[in-house]
Amino acid sequence: MSSDKLKELENEWKKSKVIGIIGLGDMGFLYARRFSAAGWRVIGCDREDVYDELSDKYKDEKFQVRRNGHLVSRESDYIIYSVEAENIKKIVSLYGPSTKYGAIVGGQTSCKAPEIEAFEKFLPSDTQIISLHSLHGPKVNTTGQPLVIIAHKAESESVQFVRLLVSCLNSKIVELTAKEHDRITADTQAVTHAAFLSMGVAWRTSNQYPWQVPKWVGGIENAKINISMRIYSNKWHVYAGLAITNPSAHDQVLQYSKSTTELFTLMIQGKKEELNQRLQKVKDFLFHHISDHNLLLDDNILEKFSLSKTPPEGKQPNSHLSLLAIADSWYNLGILPYDHIICSTPLFRIFLGVTEYIFCTPRLLEESIDVAANDPTFRQDDLHFTIAAESWAKIIKFGNFDLYREEFNKTQAFFQPMFQEANSIGNEMIRTILDRVKEREKERGE
Repeated sequence: MSSDKLKELENEWKKSKVIGIIGLGDMGFLYARRFSAAGWRVIGCDREDVYDELSDKYKDEKFQVRRNGHLVSRESDYIIYSVEAENIKKIVSLYGPSTKYGAIVGGQTSCKAPEIEAFEKFLPSDTQIISLHSLHGPKVNTTGQPLVIIAHKAESESVQFVRLLVSCLNSKIVELTAKEHDRITADTQAVTHAAFLSMGVAWRTSNQYPWQVPKWVGGIENAKINISMRIYSNKWHVYAGLAITNPSAHDQVLQYSKSTTELFTLMIQGKKEELNQRLQKVKDFLFHHISDHNLLLDDNILEKFSLSKTPPEGKQPNSHLSLLAIADSWYNLGILPYDHIICSTPLFRIFLGVTEYIFCTPRLLEESIDVAANDPTFRQDDLHFTIAAESWAKIIKFGNFDLYREEFNKTQAFFQPMFQEANSIGNEMIRTILDRVKEREKERGE
């Protein structure tokens, strides 16, 4: 279709279509603001008990707030459920029957299996289903970030309508099935989140802010600290939904805990050669195509983004157990992370870059293995980390949202005083790193 025809269609739809958003949390608000700013008519709602508060809060926005999801559903031509994965079934069962005749319905949850199941069960039969998932947080610039469109039950014109609607985000569109989406998001996010969640709990249980401790300095440590703080400054349900509702994620998190425990066991037993053989196999499987000349990241970039006041020259060699374990878990699960780079989050691309740096920088992996087996400096920290990874794996295995919330919120409260500074530095770090990653990916043809 010509660009003139598309523009004509878009203008026509902007006059005739209403976009409804059920759930005005961080991501729902992001969509409401961006769509309405682009000229679409947008209405939204959240819990009925906060209607007056939200009406006042968003009175200067271009979108309108409705009292409840029934009113949004009756009026809207495209309804987006932007709610916690834990609650998707309950909320769709409540508001689904009020869906406007012939409307399109979608969701924004990080796991599509329960979302699609709820839509199929509770929506009228005439409803079309086109779901979305922006693979980034609400504080990230949407330009160039992956945006998944899942046309589960839809006519081609409706898919074109949704593509035009989301074009204002300037995201990179990826079209997948619900099943493909859940497998890829598990591959790219589940272990990444488990690693950083475990870091936060380990630092909390050892009662240390790592940027205040001289041994936690250097570029790689900056990346670990800033990303962990970024995760804990968000809402717990953002990560709980993916981990608990996605069966593929369970396998990943359990393997991550297993890899962490097995590597730590080799470390404390001083089995350097066995540890080296295991990790060299991992390196050959994951990074055989990478040289130190085309790494996604380097330590010089990462060193600039520190919360620590200690000069980077004081950095100490580290076992980097958290990074070794994620590569080991990918190897054991047969996952090649580069296969999913087009559908990955900013945090995943950074974590992949840092892990790649450890394995592919000359002598750095060997240094980490030597420290792991022979230097006790980080031994206590690695013990706390191993226990934390096992704890998260158990919580996720048993699908306990309450325990997940409790563990997350305790750790969040511990780090609360540093979030403002950490996120300011972290945002700058992520922008810089993603620009570098894009350049390298283009050079590699990924």
